[in-house]
Amino acid sequence: MQIFTLVTGVAYIVLEIRQKNFMWVVGIVTSLAAMWVFFRQGLYASFALNTYYLITSFIGLWHWKRDGNVLEAQTERKDGSSDVIHLNRLSVKTLAVSAVVTVAGTFALASLMEVLENPMSYMDAAVAVLSAVATWWLVRSYLHQWTLFIIADTLSTLLCLSQQLWWMAALYLMYSLAAIYGLIYWKRNGRYII
Repeated sequence: MQIFTLVTGVAYIVLEIRQKNFMWVVGIVTSLAAMWVFFRQGLYASFALNTYYLITSFIGLWHWKRDGNVLEAQTERKDGSSDVIHLNRLSVKTLAVSAVVTVAGTFALASLMEVLENPMSYMDAAVAVLSAVATWWLVRSYLHQWTLFIIADTLSTLLCLSQQLWWMAALYLMYSLAAIYGLIYWKRNGRYII
């Protein structure tokens, strides 16, 4: 199941970088596979995170379709370019709320994970909460979701290595590298929705 998750996860990240709506469909499949892997390993925060990914895949599909239509109506694509990335501006309020949710959520979830005897409660909780915030930012097409994913995916790589989940570690390492590329790609091709 780890190899299947790796393959679908790579497809997901390629589609994410190009901001293709089909990414959310692939995300559903990848989330279900990852949920299975993490539940069997006893990494319950990562399991819960992938459950959240499953739900946000439906929401993200709707948001991206709507935002893409708005951007298309605002711009004239005379060159026929399909590489335009629709972006929304990250407000100070969203940033502040996200910071509070990340810190408080990590400590609260880590406490719960310790009760469940999670072998890596604080790291697992930090990855889960940071990734949840980053995914919400992805749904809203905030450029800086990539920065959060670089941090979360690097931590996920270390978490999976510590648990000898080699294929999952490879997946998250690829996610980390892809997030760096995604940040560059979205900066270069992004257009803010007015």
